[in-house]
Amino acid sequence: MEKTYRIDTVGDSALSVCFGNEISPELNGRVHALRRAVEESGIPGITDLNPTYCSLLISYDPWVLSYGKLKKRIEKLIGTLREAAQNSSDIYLIPVCYGGKYGEDLEDVAAHAGITTDEVIRRHSAPDYLIYMLGFLPGFSYLGGLDPVINTPRLQVPRTVIPAGSVGIGGAQTGVYPLDSPGGWRLIGRTPVRPYDPRTEMIMYSAGDYIRFCPIDEAEYLRIEKEVQAGTYVCPIERRNV
Repeated sequence: MEKTYRIDTVGDSALSVCFGNEISPELNGRVHALRRAVEESGIPGITDLNPTYCSLLISYDPWVLSYGKLKKRIEKLIGTLREAAQNSSDIYLIPVCYGGKYGEDLEDVAAHAGITTDEVIRRHSAPDYLIYMLGFLPGFSYLGGLDPVINTPRLQVPRTVIPAGSVGIGGAQTGVYPLDSPGGWRLIGRTPVRPYDPRTEMIMYSAGDYIRFCPIDEAEYLRIEKEVQAGTYVCPIERRNV
């Protein structure tokens, strides 16, 4: 791998490895290749790894590991990375009921794109979306791969409360609101699945995985919702070889 990276200090107990300043699967692939390499390295004193679009934040205990020693270890790991060497990823199949009371902005998105609501649904549910990173809320995924035809500006006045499970579009981004929260994205649907369970603090998926949105009708939504509430629902997962 070419030495196209930068290492910066972040406070007194973290460093950031930045591979560029673009949002791309290639740069994000380097981030996750390094994340896996650090996880497998057994370097003592590392306390947390936080991948973003194009950088990896590495937190460490300065009482165990100095910045200088960690930087040298990270540089050595980067020198051994192979861009093509990536593990297979999980694709989480997220059921979504589009439109109506579940997605009140679907018609606005269709009008902005100059297409039908059915075409919006088709285009939105076609890709496998790469989860570049998690943030904003527990389990909120920043996804790449939205069809540019359905890119839609955020609301000029954000809503004060968006129901958990709402699926929205904000500019060139799409994602699922894991909890009730304010937000300005255009709501096109809702999933009964909860990416984040506040009872267990478990997040369903991880950065580097993929999401595929699967259209369902209201009857299927209500059926799955009951299973989710009973704790018996298991989200379907496919494997993606990369």
